Amino acid sequence: MIESIADIFNTSAKYIIPLLLMGIPFYALVFKKVKVYEVFTEGAKDGFTIAIQIIPYLVAILVAIGMFRASGALDIMLNILSPVLSMLGFPPENLLLAIMRPLSGGGSFGLLSDLVETYGPESLISKIAATMYGSTETTFYILAVYFGSVGIKRVRHALFAGLIADVVGIFSAVYICRLFFV
Repeated sequence: MIESIADIFNTSAKYIIPLLLMGIPFYALVFKKVKVYEVFTEGAKDGFTIAIQIIPYLVAILVAIGMFRASGALDIMLNILSPVLSMLGFPPENLLLAIMRPLSGGGSFGLLSDLVETYGPESLISKIAATMYGSTETTFYILAVYFGSVGIKRVRHALFAGLIADVVGIFSAVYICRLFFV
């Protein structure tokens, strides 16, 4: 059952993405009379300006992540929480990814790659890690970079909503992977 659903999605994905890449500009050009190339180049110029604005925020968050790992605080936290997580059915190997994902997309992708390389792509740990990666967001990165670049100072509700969504995504990934793959 699951394999047939996966086959349908995989087959349709081969056609949906090229269709969208051609269909959206075609629709804008023919039906909305938008000068697609000019609008695209104008957006690219704005993107470059925004990229320059977010670099200081990006550097700050990457330095903070590096300091947290280098200080040894991460290792202490992993040692303390591992027994509790094991009792909950949460693989302790996935804890670092769960912590890193709200902070950095690149850092969490590196951890995901390391887990897949260490445990193999068919292991439960790798499947949970991949599902966790796909079902969570880089909450602190978004708040620091995007909110900072447009000058939003009050992020209280966005932070709370983002972290709640991340926690739900993390534990849902563990539950669903255990349901489907164990």
